[in-house]
Amino acid sequence: MHKWQTKQQLTDLLCSLVEYPSITGTKAEIAIFEYLNYILSDHEYYQKHPDHLQLHPLEDGRQLLSALVKKDEAKETLVLIAHADVVSVQDYGSWENLAFYPKELTQELHKNIDKLPGEAARDLKTGNWIFGRGTMDMKAGLTVHLSLLEKAMDGEFDGNLLLLAVPDEEVNSEGMLAALPVLDEMQEKFDLNYKAAINAEPMFSKFPGDPSYYLYTGSIGKALPGFLCYGKETHAGEPFGGLNANLMISYLAKELELNEAFIEEVDGERTPPPISLMQRDLKEEYSVQTPQAAVTMYNVLYMKQSINDINAKLLKAANRAKEKIIEHYHKQASYYMQDEQQSTFDPSIQVMTYDQLYKAAVSRYGEGEVKRRINLLIKQRDQGDRDFSTTIVQSLAALCKDLTPMMVLFYSPPFYPAVSSNNDPLIKETAKFAMDYAKQHFGVDVQTQEYFPGLSDLSFIGPVSTSSSINELVQQMPIQGKGFNLPSNLMESVTMPIINIGPLGKDAHQWTERLELTYSFEKLPQILTSTIHQLFKS
Repeated sequence: MHKWQTKQQLTDLLCSLVEYPSITGTKAEIAIFEYLNYILSDHEYYQKHPDHLQLHPLEDGRQLLSALVKKDEAKETLVLIAHADVVSVQDYGSWENLAFYPKELTQELHKNIDKLPGEAARDLKTGNWIFGRGTMDMKAGLTVHLSLLEKAMDGEFDGNLLLLAVPDEEVNSEGMLAALPVLDEMQEKFDLNYKAAINAEPMFSKFPGDPSYYLYTGSIGKALPGFLCYGKETHAGEPFGGLNANLMISYLAKELELNEAFIEEVDGERTPPPISLMQRDLKEEYSVQTPQAAVTMYNVLYMKQSINDINAKLLKAANRAKEKIIEHYHKQASYYMQDEQQSTFDPSIQVMTYDQLYKAAVSRYGEGEVKRRINLLIKQRDQGDRDFSTTIVQSLAALCKDLTPMMVLFYSPPFYPAVSSNNDPLIKETAKFAMDYAKQHFGVDVQTQEYFPGLSDLSFIGPVSTSSSINELVQQMPIQGKGFNLPSNLMESVTMPIINIGPLGKDAHQWTERLELTYSFEKLPQILTSTIHQLFKS
């Protein structure tokens, strides 16, 4: 008996998934994979083939799920990729307790429709949208993939489907990184030939009110560069006896925030400019001593440029900030100092990379002592990846006080390689088929975009868009090998053609996150079913 095929069945399945508040890093993120294993194991296919359904542990105690449906002796396999984690719900305000109950939240919003933004209110009135955290990103895609798996169990396709449901996509993608060796193992164990990977991340609007429908043949790349600004502490009563790290970081923000030099354009698609995701000083208590150190981290998206290209732009911006900080310091000092008075402090700033700072520390104390200090930090660690990265850089900067003030460029997790199958003959043919099918059967015009703009786990299995070595980034990543490991062969590991054909939703990561039900649960399953048939024929 089919459980996951009609619009109502899929809506009910979606709601059951959303009711698991699987915020990244919580116990519910573990529990939802146990639920997925439970509902799949209830199918006769997995009762006959229990080894085709597995939970795989991550090193931190979380887990991912693999569900294979094998067609007789077939080798050709399509990999379906979905993540089950979601972002937090503080943004829901007074509706926070309803964020994981889509039907109830949608009903409550009807009673408070005047409090919704205009576009969200208009969608709500149609009766064809359901609201809630994870409805769009991306439990709807996971729901559709489960319906495809059910069809495969009934012998629908002339090949194999392998569903990978992973945690942690919203933070570090450790789930997908852990899935790479699983893919290798399953390929050998079950004699599989991976033909392509299909993701079902939701389509993203290009602009507010964008009416277009999209599919994607790649996924945008993302790096998270940071700068540690290490100044010179002083008493607030002697402001020109040092350099405030908060002043340094504010000028850096002016040079980096929304900087147009970082906008990359490829065939009419453009990356958004950098935006700060974190900025703060590192002073832990109140006093009239100025902050000695401050840190900022920026979201930098890219398509085809190399990490070296990005580094050059970041360091150029830092050097511009440096000159403006020094100019500001001397100008303000001239207003304060009287007669022949002069500041005894030199505000000259060193701009360097983490690798350069590490080598400077080693030249002063020896590699053994530097490693000992870092190992002690690792032993005492009680911070997340980004904060711990900052701690390592700050500790090395403190060893090199003769170089201060300084601005140090470094990288923290996560990192997403830019990937694209836009020129792959199989994916070009598949994308055209899917667009033609949507137009002919539903009158829906679907457009192809090369890069999915919202970041996705396709970054770890698709063909990379640049020949840039990942070592260019790893070299500037303090946490590499210290509780976090970005595989040096990441870009050369499991690769296959990729495509993303997903549901229609709006406002991912906002309290108005919602899913349109007719396209997502009536039309999309048919489009994907026919597209999978086409992929196995090609």
